[in-house]
Amino acid sequence: MKAVLFDFSGTLFRIESAHDWLRAVLRERGMSLPDYEVAGLARRLERAGALPGGPQPRQLPDHLAGPWAVRDTSTELHRAAYTGLAREVALPDEGLYDALYDRHMTPAAWRPYPDAAEVLRRLRERGVRVGVVSNIGWDLRPVFRAHGLDALVDAYTLSYEHGVQKPDVRLFRTALDALGRDPREALMVGDDRRADGGAAGLGCAVLFVDHLPVDERPEGLRPVLALVDRAR
Repeated sequence: MKAVLFDFSGTLFRIESAHDWLRAVLRERGMSLPDYEVAGLARRLERAGALPGGPQPRQLPDHLAGPWAVRDTSTELHRAAYTGLAREVALPDEGLYDALYDRHMTPAAWRPYPDAAEVLRRLRERGVRVGVVSNIGWDLRPVFRAHGLDALVDAYTLSYEHGVQKPDVRLFRTALDALGRDPREALMVGDDRRADGGAAGLGCAVLFVDHLPVDERPEGLRPVLALVDRAR
């Protein structure tokens, strides 16, 4: 195994909870709401699927079906899809919708899984090339830099920069080309069986991890090292 591709959200990093997301934005805007109201709004935003990287919508509104299906192919569609979902919830200030979207793109909104740094470092020590391939509508590189993981990644392949999203094999091909590796020498690691499983169409091995809160998945990435070592 000469290359490992990692998904971002739910694989290497996890977004903050909807409650913490809303609370942080309210604090930044100098707004104060009773705790019960914050909790209720957070639950409704989560059910709506408004938090990028969080649970998917319980029920997708018809008028958002088009943008949602291709949301990760451009910055404009990504923002339109998620702010549109947030607007399904009545918030006390119109400015909160864009502020919430902006918050999710900040490094403070993300936490790396506990074993992410160690696994990436050990792959580097083994001479294995590492790529991040993500369905996303914004530049996640600052998140990796802020958490000290950027130096452990050789290349980023982001859907919005190429106008194509997983499971399309073209995105995986682009990621492997950036690493200079053949698909038969590569492993794709992700939490979405449909999106990340698309790498198998190129001949990559695929490993799925559970999309769990950071505190509930302390060692979910460690099997990557065992698979790499067995394939060497």
